[in-house]
Formats: sequence, structure tokens, C-alpha cells
Amino acid sequence: MPPVLLPASAAAFAPRAAPNVVLNTKVDPWLTATLKRINRVKRPLNSVPQHFRCLTETLSSPSAIWSLCSLMLPKAPEAELQKNENPLVEALFNYQMIIVEAYIVHVDMVSQNEVAFKLTPETIESLVEYHKDIHSVDTAAATWNWSEKEVQIKKLQDDFVQAANRFVYRTNAMALEGLEEDGAGELLCGRSEEVRSAIMGLFLPLLPPPPPPRVVDVVRPTPLLPSSTGVENWWQPTMSHSYPNTMDSWRIVPSSPQTTSAGDSSSTWATMGVNDMQLPSPSSSFSETYTTDCDSPPEYYSAPMTTAPYDPSMTAASIPQLPLPSTVLQQQCSASMGYGGFDWARYQDFALPFAM
Repeated sequence: MPPVLLPASAAAFAPRAAPNVVLNTKVDPWLTATLKRINRVKRPLNSVPQHFRCLTETLSSPSAIWSLCSLMLPKAPEAELQKNENPLVEALFNYQMIIVEAYIVHVDMVSQNEVAFKLTPETIESLVEYHKDIHSVDTAAATWNWSEKEVQIKKLQDDFVQAANRFVYRTNAMALEGLEEDGAGELLCGRSEEVRSAIMGLFLPLLPPPPPPRVVDVVRPTPLLPSSTGVENWWQPTMSHSYPNTMDSWRIVPSSPQTTSAGDSSSTWATMGVNDMQLPSPSSSFSETYTTDCDSPPEYYSAPMTTAPYDPSMTAASIPQLPLPSTVLQQQCSASMGYGGFDWARYQDFALPFAM
């Protein structure tokens, strides 16, 4: 989109001058009809220069002031407004109407096909006065106090003065259809609402600085003591129960005589060889497997693990001692063996201490 070039008269605080008019090589019929309607003196409009001269002279007239819109604004700050039960009476006493007037500074019917309006000095003065006496008071009362509040209010007023003087409303060139005698006119087709919204957008609120950051202490939950209410045993350590590996009953060497017949016991020991015996693994890492191949002093095997509770009063002498199966097999089977083919009166001869 090409840049929009406005004349110097459209700049802020610039005095009014003749509008800048740019017409096409062929004038639209609606413009010709509008110029013939507003001219009291019949003027020839047969060429583009004649249209240019007629339109420029009409818009340069001191009375060529357009009414863009009207604003209903309060007469006093909100705290000073009168209260009345009748809304009509309250509106009459508390509100005023400001007519927003402007003059044409630019007409372009070639590239942009638009017309530009600039606010009159009287309208700018009315808006600035309202902003200073009413709007600034209301917006200051709606904010909290800080050290540089007055400075910010003064800056807000100065910014509004600059914005009001720079305000230029541009719209389609068809707006010239609202042209009346002596160059005056008003906007048609709902364009007044656009101007009203644009002007009210110039009234900015007073923005206070952000509050200082608040230091928030992190509240950590107090841990529950063992005596406090809650779960009863959450401080108690978990007891791990270890159970010995289950073993087949026939693999464990009995520690006491069984109530079996002598024939059954003798036959059991007689038919079972040394290699067929399966003893539990020793509980100590220093225990070794019993063997008869060497002439070294006899070695020992450890007793099987049991699930009986440990009794501190028990000693190695009180634990029953059993003969090895190899020594039992070397004895002859006779009546002198006693119960089960073995003479239990001679068990002291075969007593061997257990490796603890």
C-alpha cells in the first residue's frame, strides 16, 4: 500500500489553509450532481478544471465546517454529579453535549479515493478542557496514590493535547455527498460512529506503576512426631521375617530314636550306602564335607537348620550328638546293637562335636 501523503495543513498545530484537491481525468457523475446542488450561482461544470476550481473554492470557505459527530460528556467529576430520581432531570443537570467539528484538508480521488478531516481549534479546546477538568480528576480518583502520581497526570494531559491536534479522520471520498451550501456538511452512512469511537479512544486511563514484589514466606508443613495423632506405626521399623528353606523330612538325620521296629531300622541303614546319604549344606562357610579318603583326623559336619527358637541356655554339650552313618555300617547286625540294631549305650564312643 503506497504511503498516504497529507498536506502541511494537516500537521499538528498547523493553521488552516486551502484543501489539497486531486481529481481524476474523468469526474464521477455523483460529484458533478453534488456541486450543482450546493451552488447558488450556476457555474459551468463541463471539464475537470472547472470541477477542481468549484470544489476548492467551496471547501476553502470559512463557513465550510463539517459536523462529524456529537459527544455526551459529564459536566463535572463523578463525585460532584447531582443525584435525582428522574433520569431525564439528572441527565440535563449533569451532562453536556460537545459537537465535534472539522474542516477538509485533503481530497484524493485518484490513488486513495479518500477525504481527510482535521478538528477545528474550538473543538480541540473543548476536548482538552474536558480532559483536564473532568477526565483527569476521575481517573486520578480511581487509582491509588504514589510519589509521582501528579507528574503522570500532567504527562497524560500533555499527551492528550498532542493527540487531539494530530487527529485526522480519513474516510471514503463518497462522504462529499453530505456537502451542503457554503461548504458545510455532515457525515452520512454511519460514519459518525467511527469518529466518536476514534475520539473517545484518545481518553486514556491513568496507569499506576506496578506494586513492589511481595516476599512470600514458604510455609513448610511441620513433620508429625511419634506422639502426635496420625498413623500409629508409621515410625516403627518394618520387621523382616526370614524363614529357613524347607527340606524334605527324609533328608534330615534324626536326632532321636524313632518308634520303628528293629528290623526296619537295620534294613534302612544296611541298604543305604555312604554315597546315597544326602545331608544339608553346612551353615558355616568354614565347614567342609566329610570324607574318609585321607588319614587326617576326622572332620565334622554341621547340624541342620531347624525352626526351633534359640535358647541361650543351651550349650554344645546339651545338643544330642549322632554317629556318622559310615561308622554305623561297620558294626555287625546282632542283638547287642540294642534298639534298631545299634547299641545306644556306646554312643559316647562315637560322639563328635558339631561345628558351630
